[in-house]
Amino acid sequence: MGLATVAVYSDADRSSAHAAAADEARLIGPAEAAKSYLNVEAIIEAARAAGATAIHPGYGFLSERPEFARAVEAAGIIFVGPPPEVMAAMGDKVAARRLASKAGVPVVPGVETAEMGEAQAFAAKAGFPLLVKAAAGGGGRGMRVVADAAAMPAAIETASSEARAAFGDGRVFIEKYLARPRHVEVQVMGDGKGAVVAYGERDCSVQRRHQKIIEESPAPGLSDATRARMISAALELARSVRYRSAGTMEFLLDGDDFYFLEMNTRLQVEHPVTEMRFGCDLVAEQLRLAMGEPLTEPDAPRGAAIECRIYAEDAARDFRPATGSVLGLNLPAGPGVRVDTHLTPGLEVTTFYDGMLAKLICWGADREQARMRLAAALDEFMLLGVINTAAFLRDVIACEPFRKAHLSTHLLEESMSRWSPPPEAADAILIAAALASAGMLGTKSIGGSGASGGSLRRNGRSPWDDLAGFEPVARR
Repeated sequence: MGLATVAVYSDADRSSAHAAAADEARLIGPAEAAKSYLNVEAIIEAARAAGATAIHPGYGFLSERPEFARAVEAAGIIFVGPPPEVMAAMGDKVAARRLASKAGVPVVPGVETAEMGEAQAFAAKAGFPLLVKAAAGGGGRGMRVVADAAAMPAAIETASSEARAAFGDGRVFIEKYLARPRHVEVQVMGDGKGAVVAYGERDCSVQRRHQKIIEESPAPGLSDATRARMISAALELARSVRYRSAGTMEFLLDGDDFYFLEMNTRLQVEHPVTEMRFGCDLVAEQLRLAMGEPLTEPDAPRGAAIECRIYAEDAARDFRPATGSVLGLNLPAGPGVRVDTHLTPGLEVTTFYDGMLAKLICWGADREQARMRLAAALDEFMLLGVINTAAFLRDVIACEPFRKAHLSTHLLEESMSRWSPPPEAADAILIAAALASAGMLGTKSIGGSGASGGSLRRNGRSPWDDLAGFEPVARR
C-alpha cells in the first residue's frame, strides 16, 4: 500500500520478528505489559516521535479499550478501529446483549446481574447448569460453570475476582449454560456510516478453558438457511450501531438455533482463516477505511481454511505454561500454507505475555485437503527449547470427531483428555540440552522437519542429523 510502518516493542521483544519486519521500531518500555504495551502515553509518544498518522491496535492489549481510542484521537492521530463509543457499548457484554435484543438478534436466556436474589430466581426458572460471565473482557477469564444452587455464591465471587484482576471490572452476569454448543462467528466490516458487509463465518468450537485453539471457515455442516440467518443477524446488529472497521459477531449454535454471545470490536486472532478463504487482506481493508476510502464488497469465497494456534504450554500437564529459549526453529511452507509468528532463533519466551507462539493456517479446495495440509504443516513445524502444543494439535485434527466435523466446545475434554506426547519427545529434549550445552543458542535454525511440542517428525530427516560430530550429550 506504500505505507511506512513503525513497530513498538518492549525490552523483552528486542529480537522479536515484528520489530525487525517494520520500517522502523521504537522501544516503549520494560517487559512488564503495564509499563510498555499497556502504556497509552508511551505508545502515543512513540507515534508522535515517528510522525505516524495512524495507530493500528492489533488484537491484544489495548485493542478493545475505548480510553485508548479516545486518547489516540485526542492526539490528532487516526485510530484504526471503531469509534470509542461503539467500542464501549459492544465491549460490555451486558450492554451488547441489550443492543442485540433491540436489533432482533436472539440472545442466550440470562439475567444481567449477579445479585443473589435475581440469580436464584433465574436458576429456578431456567434450571442448572448456569454460566457466570464477566461483563468486560474475554479469553475465558471471569467465567465459571455453576452445577447447582450451593455452588452459586462461590462461582460468582471467583468469577468477579478474576474479572476484576484481568479487566479492572468485576461485574458479572448469568446465562443458561448450553450443554454441547458450537461456537460460530461472523466477520463483518463497516464504514461507520451504516454500510456493512460480511466475510462469511468461522467455526471456533475447538477450545480449551473457553480459549479458541482451532478455527475454520466455512463452518462445517452448517445449513445454508442457518448460515444465511446468522450472517443476516450479524449484519443487522453491526448496521444498528453504525459499526466501523473490522469486527466479529460471535454466536453459540445449538442445533439449528443460534444465540448472540458477544462482539469483538477489533481484528480477530483468527482473521487469517477468512483471508485465506476470501483471498483478501482484512488489515489493508481496515487501513483503507481509516483513510476514508469506501467499503468494498468481498469476493466470493473459495475452498476451506483451518488455523491452529500453537501455545507455549505443556498439553500433557493440564496446559501448564512453558518458557525457554528458541534453540531451533523450522517453519513449514508450501502451497496453501501460511505461518504467522514472532519467533526467531534465540528469542526468549517468557511469562510476561500471552503464550501463543505461532499460528499455522492452511487452505484447501475442500475441508479435507485443508486438514491434510495442516497435518503436514504440523509435522514440519519444529521448535526446540520451548515446550509447546503442536504435537497435541496434530493429534486433535487427526481424531475422529474432528475429521468427521462432529464439533462442539467440549471436543477436547471428550476426546483428548488422556493425551500424552509421542515417544520422540524425549529426543527433542536431549537435542535442546545438547544445543544449549554447546553454546549454539540462536546460531541457526535447525534443518529438517519435525512435529513439535518437543517431538520430532515421524518420517524423514531428523534434527539429530544437524548435530553430526557433536559429542557432549550422547543419544539414548
